[in-house]
Amino acid sequence: MALLESLSLPLGSDLIPFSLPDPDGNQHDSSDYKDRKALVVIFMCNHCPYIKAIQERLIALQANYENSKVQLIGINSNDAAEYPEDSPEMMKTTIKEWGINFPYLIDEDQAVGKAYQAQCTPDIYVFDENQKLAYHGRVDDNWKEPENVTKEELKEAIDALLNSETPSSEQHPSIGCSIKWK
Repeated sequence: MALLESLSLPLGSDLIPFSLPDPDGNQHDSSDYKDRKALVVIFMCNHCPYIKAIQERLIALQANYENSKVQLIGINSNDAAEYPEDSPEMMKTTIKEWGINFPYLIDEDQAVGKAYQAQCTPDIYVFDENQKLAYHGRVDDNWKEPENVTKEELKEAIDALLNSETPSSEQHPSIGCSIKWK
């Protein structure tokens, strides 16, 4: 397991369009979410301990914003041939077992992950209502011990966007397992 940090990308960058299937074969297009005040794109997978540690927080975030203009989207760019625990079938199991309440999509050819310069799982990008990058960082200040979190940076960034404000420019990179490239 190689520990990596997300890259520092310029805030204000455009959303990179994507059209990807979920494990049931339903296609999801980024343009389907153009009416959102915050679109949260999370590169994730099934087996990474960093994702497992924050998964409940991501699910709670989506539930918290259920009746708002916020949408989380998970994208799995890992090589499922080399890492069968990240296969579409295992994604179905993970969605059910964890109760994932947001689209969890398959980036089989890894083109979307590469276009986003995703480095790790999780790698989190938040786009504003103009589909400009407003936040690229971690969920909070303690991925390992949720009871010791003192700063919920992802939630703060989303709340800022919902209030038509700019998220703080002080953004800490996400850390996690490397994306398993082909």
